[in-house]
Amino acid sequence: MPKIISANLNGIRSAHKKGFFTWMAAQTADFICVQELKAQLPDMTEEFLTPGGYHGHFHYAEKKGYSGTGIYSRVKPDAVRTGFGSPEFDAEGRYVRCDFGDLSIISVYCPSGSSSPERQEAKFRFMELFLPHLLELRAEGREVVICGDWNIAHNEIDLKNWKGNKKNSGFLPEERAWLTRIFDEVGFVDVHRTIDKSAEQYTWWSNRGQAWAKNVGWRIDYHVATPGIAAQAKAVSIYKDERFSDHAPLIIDYSI
Repeated sequence: MPKIISANLNGIRSAHKKGFFTWMAAQTADFICVQELKAQLPDMTEEFLTPGGYHGHFHYAEKKGYSGTGIYSRVKPDAVRTGFGSPEFDAEGRYVRCDFGDLSIISVYCPSGSSSPERQEAKFRFMELFLPHLLELRAEGREVVICGDWNIAHNEIDLKNWKGNKKNSGFLPEERAWLTRIFDEVGFVDVHRTIDKSAEQYTWWSNRGQAWAKNVGWRIDYHVATPGIAAQAKAVSIYKDERFSDHAPLIIDYSI
């Protein structure tokens, strides 16, 4: 059963110090998609590039200490693509794709709009550009799993304080409707929710207050997949026994 993990590291060097790679080695996952590297190639040690014999492929942001995505795989990919064709967002290192036979694994880090109105406008631009790319992916006819931090909680069940966040980035009506279009119109599947529809399935907690201690979280990390492989998903878990980041790794086992 192939195991795929999505993990926003909030800094690969920080996550390493907190034991992420030791944990990762014990998971025996086939693919690990990481986001928010906050590093560039000169910062990447051998352990970061090829931990435990994994093949690593990365998309670094031009800005130092910012964004960045990567994919670790047990087998070498047939092809690798960084960026999805947007000069603005490709410069931020938000997308890497690896192809393995008829399967494509993608690590994506969608922008956050919470820091300023300008960043929210950037997030809306990303959404406008990324939707046509998702349509192109579907048109390829391949099985695709897009793992990453989408920075949007889809439904009220996906965050603790939904009433207080209806006007905040990450739970805006326009953002939620965009995800709905991806699922209902484009035809991708929110794999987590096909397996587990229960409440309090959070993957991110603010560092403010006692969000982690009180489990005041958001579900903003996803496996978004084509229907064929989504139907093969058998088990989902969120790893919270250790904290490598302000996000928790999302783990899904597939039977292919």
